[in-house]
Amino acid sequence: MSERVFYKTDFDYQLPPELIALEPTAERTDSRLLIVDESNYAHCRFSSLPLFLRAGDVLVLNDTKVIPARLSGVKDSGGKVEILVERVEEECVALCHVKASRGLNPRHSVAVGQASVCLQERVGDLYRLEFDKPVFEILEKYGQVPLPPYIDRPPMAKDAGRYQTVYAREEGAVAAPTAGLHFDEQLLATIRKLGVEVVFLTLHIGAGTFQPLREENLSMVNLHPERYAISPQSLDTIRSRTGRCVAVGTTVVRTLEHIAVTNILEGETDLFIYPGFRFQEVDVLLTNFHLPQSSLIMLVSAFCGYGRTMQAYSTAVKSRYRFYSYGDVMWCERDEF
Repeated sequence: MSERVFYKTDFDYQLPPELIALEPTAERTDSRLLIVDESNYAHCRFSSLPLFLRAGDVLVLNDTKVIPARLSGVKDSGGKVEILVERVEEECVALCHVKASRGLNPRHSVAVGQASVCLQERVGDLYRLEFDKPVFEILEKYGQVPLPPYIDRPPMAKDAGRYQTVYAREEGAVAAPTAGLHFDEQLLATIRKLGVEVVFLTLHIGAGTFQPLREENLSMVNLHPERYAISPQSLDTIRSRTGRCVAVGTTVVRTLEHIAVTNILEGETDLFIYPGFRFQEVDVLLTNFHLPQSSLIMLVSAFCGYGRTMQAYSTAVKSRYRFYSYGDVMWCERDEF
C-alpha cells in the first residue's frame, strides 16, 4: 500500500440530490460516458464505447443475476418485518438482513404471503432464516427487486428488467453489477465484430455493498465476503490477450485481482482495494459513479489515481452526470504511479 494513510473522509464529495438517478435512461446505451485520460476528459454516449476498444482487447463482464430478494412479512403479533435475502445457503435456508418493528427472537415465526419463515439464529449482522418452502420459490412468488436505498421510490414493473444486465444468468446477487446495465445485445455484437473477446465471470454482490464503512482508517476495513467463480477457459483468454483487459465494473476488478493473488478460480473474496494497491490483471475500468466514502469509490481511486478520480467526480457533478446505480459511467485507464 502507499505511504500515505487514507481515511474515509478523504473520499467525500458534494452531490446535489437531483443528480441521483432514480430511473434508467430510455435505452441502455443512452447513458453518458465520461472518458478520463490523465487530466483531460471526453464526454460521449455509451453507444460510442466501441471507439475506445480495439482488436485484442478482452472485455470482462459479471454475469451474476439479481434475485427478487426483498420480502415483506408479518409477525404473529401483527408487527411488520422486512427481509432482504443476502445468501441462499440451502434449499430452504438463507442468511438475511432483517428489520422488524421490534426485535426478533429465535424460533419466532413470520408470515410471508402464504409461506412461513422461522428465525434460527443470529450470525453477525445477519440472521439465518428457515423457510417452509424452497427459498427461490418464495422469492419468485413474493419477492421484489432489491433497489438500493438511495432510489427512494417503490419498485416499478420495468425495474425487473432494467435492474438486470442483458447477459445475467447466474442467480445470487442482491445488487446489480451496475456498469453492465449500459450494454445491450446490439452493442455487444458490435464490440465482438471489432475483434474484442467478451468473457464472463460471476461475483454475487451482497447488500454489504450499500452499507457505509465503519472504520475511519482504511487499513482497518473488513468487507463482507462475496462468492465468485470464473472458468479456466475465461481466465486463459484474459491472460493470453494481446490487448488490454477491460473490466466492466468494480466487481470484475476485485475478482480478477483476488485470483491474481490466490490463483483460486472459485470461492469467496473479501478483498478491499484502496489507493496504493498494486494491480496485476486489469488495464481499463468501466464503472458508474459511486457514493461518497464508499469502498467502491476507494477502489476507483486506487485504479485511476486518487487525485484524478476526485477531479473526475468534480467534473461529473459540474457536467450534470447522473450518479449511482441507474446513473452514468466513466472509463479510466490504470494509473501507473
